[in-house]
Amino acid sequence: MSSVVPPRHRDFSLRRLSALARNTLTELTRLKVFYVLVIFALVLIGSSLFVARLTFQQEFQILKDMSLGAISLFSSMLAIFATARLLPDDLEHRTVYTILAKPVPRFEYVLGKLLGVLLLLAISVAVMTALFGAVLHLREQAALSETTRQMARLPPEQLSEALATLCASGLSANLLAGIAAIYLKACILAAVTLLISTVATSNIFTVVMAIFVYFIGHLQAIAREVWLQEQAAGWGSRTFLAIVALIFPDLQQFDFSDEIVAGAAIPLRLFGGTVVLAGFYVVIYTLLAIAAFSAREI
Repeated sequence: MSSVVPPRHRDFSLRRLSALARNTLTELTRLKVFYVLVIFALVLIGSSLFVARLTFQQEFQILKDMSLGAISLFSSMLAIFATARLLPDDLEHRTVYTILAKPVPRFEYVLGKLLGVLLLLAISVAVMTALFGAVLHLREQAALSETTRQMARLPPEQLSEALATLCASGLSANLLAGIAAIYLKACILAAVTLLISTVATSNIFTVVMAIFVYFIGHLQAIAREVWLQEQAAGWGSRTFLAIVALIFPDLQQFDFSDEIVAGAAIPLRLFGGTVVLAGFYVVIYTLLAIAAFSAREI
């Protein structure tokens, strides 16, 4: 008796995966999600005008703080709203039936959709970073001109402080590491939203639950600290908090804005741990999404 050989068309194909990712990116751009970049540009322009009357150090600190906060918020919301529409739109337009009728396994479909969203997030964060860098450069040139005009009237200590502030005002490696951590957080939110969409019955439910996870992830560290202060730090409490941290990622671990604004360097070991943690969550949520979508009747 000959053994049954599984069909070759169900094997993993990098070409099919890349095609799914490109198609997903194209679909998302047609939804005009890049309008968020226009809003981000307006926020940057408004913030640069707002801080123009402050001292050099205060100006760049507030500008970095506001810009990093805007990048974090817009990339997170983009990850949630863009991912939440993928599966419901494919079901509504019956695109998923056409794709799965071809030699495309379900896990490739899920991976392709996620990779398309991650590409969209990478492009969006890169554009926002470029706009941020342009605004920083313009403000740096304006501050340099002002310092040059006032050089003869400034005391030596103030002149040294102004020059040191200008030297540290650009897109440094420390600042780029903080932006990379923001992108990793958006990747986690995209994977979470994709998981929710595989079991949700509506787009609105997916968005609401993903935003719920977003707020839990940002408030988790504060709640954990309060809980440990009020409750006895026994094994039961620590086990419960560990389970919550496993289900809901602590998104505050991907926020380095305070260190960046204060001028403190982000340790390479800390950043590496952040990358590993983000990869862990993305892989876990993606595997769960694949399992849920494979068990779903379509």
